[in-house]
Amino acid sequence: MQDACYSPGAVQTAVDLANTLRPIKGEDALETVEQLRDFLDGHPAAEPPSPAANQGTGPRHLTRADLAEVRALRETVREVLERANADAAEAAALINDGLRRSRATPVLRHEDERWWTEVTSDTDRCSAHLAATTLSALASVIATLGPARLGVCAGPTCRATFVDLSRNGSKQYCTRTCAHRASVAAYRSRRSPR
Repeated sequence: MQDACYSPGAVQTAVDLANTLRPIKGEDALETVEQLRDFLDGHPAAEPPSPAANQGTGPRHLTRADLAEVRALRETVREVLERANADAAEAAALINDGLRRSRATPVLRHEDERWWTEVTSDTDRCSAHLAATTLSALASVIATLGPARLGVCAGPTCRATFVDLSRNGSKQYCTRTCAHRASVAAYRSRRSPR
C-alpha cells in the first residue's frame, strides 16, 4: 500500500459535512448560520487560514450566502461519497469541478523537518476553503486507496456516508451501531419460524 497522502482530519470533515444531511430521517443539521458556525467550530481544518482568524479577533462573520454555498458543497461531497464506488469517473469529475470552482491550489509546506502538500483556496470564502479541504482529501483517498473506500452505510434505514481508512477496506456500515443493528436483524431473521 502506498503511503497515505491524505489528512484523516480533512477526510473526517468531508464525511461529517455530508452527514449533516440525513435524507431517510429527514434531518438537516445545516439549516441556519448558527449551525454552520457550530460545524466550523467543531472542524478547525475547515476554517481558512487567515491572519484575522489566527489572531483571536473574534468569531468569523458568516452570512446566509455562506450557508447556501456550504449547503451546495455538501451536495457535491455527498454525491462523491455516494458515487465513487459505482462510478469513479463521475466522482472524479465532481471533485475536479468542485476544486476548480473553489480556486484550489496545492501548496508545499515545511514544519519540524517534515514536508507535505496541502490544498488551499486563494479566497477567504468559507465554502471555498471547505471545498479545497474536503474535496482534496477525498481525491487523495481515491488516489491512494481506491474509490471503493468511499461509501454509503449498508444499513437499510441509514444513508450516512463513510470513508474506510482501515487496512482491509471491508467497511460496510457508517458506525458499529449500524453494523450491530444489521447483525441483530439477520440473527432474528434466521431464528424466526417461516
